[in-house]
Amino acid sequence: MDRKIKLVRIAHVYYTHKDMDRERRFLEDFGFQEVKRSGSKTYYRGTGTEPFVYCASEGDHNEFGGAAFVVESKEDLEYAASSLPHATEVHEMLDEPGGGLRVTFKDPVDGFPFHLVYGQTPTVASDAGLLQRKFNFPTQKFRPGNQFQRFKKGPAPVHKLGHFGMCVTDFAKTYDFYTSRFNFYPSDLVYDESGRDVTTFLHLDRGLELVDHHCFFFFEGPESHVHHSSYETYDFDTQSLGHDWLREKGYENCWGVGRHIMGSQIFDYWFDTSHFILEHYVDGDLVNSEHPTNRSKASPDGLHVWGPDLPPTFLQ
Repeated sequence: MDRKIKLVRIAHVYYTHKDMDRERRFLEDFGFQEVKRSGSKTYYRGTGTEPFVYCASEGDHNEFGGAAFVVESKEDLEYAASSLPHATEVHEMLDEPGGGLRVTFKDPVDGFPFHLVYGQTPTVASDAGLLQRKFNFPTQKFRPGNQFQRFKKGPAPVHKLGHFGMCVTDFAKTYDFYTSRFNFYPSDLVYDESGRDVTTFLHLDRGLELVDHHCFFFFEGPESHVHHSSYETYDFDTQSLGHDWLREKGYENCWGVGRHIMGSQIFDYWFDTSHFILEHYVDGDLVNSEHPTNRSKASPDGLHVWGPDLPPTFLQ
């Protein structure tokens, strides 16, 4: 049996857009920071240490170009190049912020690209001011007297890429591939009326290290496509300010604001100008190897505990 390739974290995603001028405005209004332009590509970072979290390319078709994960070692990257389906050779990331090495392979079931990277140079985090906010609760007051909460209207700053999700055409084959070849492990499995698993939320098994409840999810459907990519921001105030900013700019809300059940995060989904779905989230769960997989039956009520009703467009 092939050994597992050890992943450390999700790093960035790639999208292609037909109208880059409109999309650049959306991405800035969503809370990304432009870091570099190179040819047809524009790179965006968050306020964390990843050199970039989103790469937007201009092209003839609106397309999702896959997500990238950091591998634990150069040996993992070399093993990936020699063992994964339709994998490239290890190659330098010459134009990307942070540099580093990359291998790209094709998902064996639906053929979407998947990237593995190693050796990127981190950038300096720029979120110090956003971490100083204190809150008062009925029995615990964390904000000193005579200090006030004052907010400025604007985008909700993206801190990091948290997860992405795919619709796949064969759940069982896809699940077997990713859980046998990588250290993905299910936080949640969802089954249909027949008892067959059709959705999973996967975290990275890093032993006792706490990691996000999921960094990759997929569900079964008739045609493979990206569902959404998700970006962490700071707190509910920041998220709500971003929601109002996007609404006032005339962008189309997909679903939110609400609270998920699996993962627990407060969510806010938006359509970008190419009609891809991007999510702001806050307050997600953390898990480690002590967390047993939860298995539940698929239900519209199983996706959120409060917030607007689930819109049909979200599942389509």
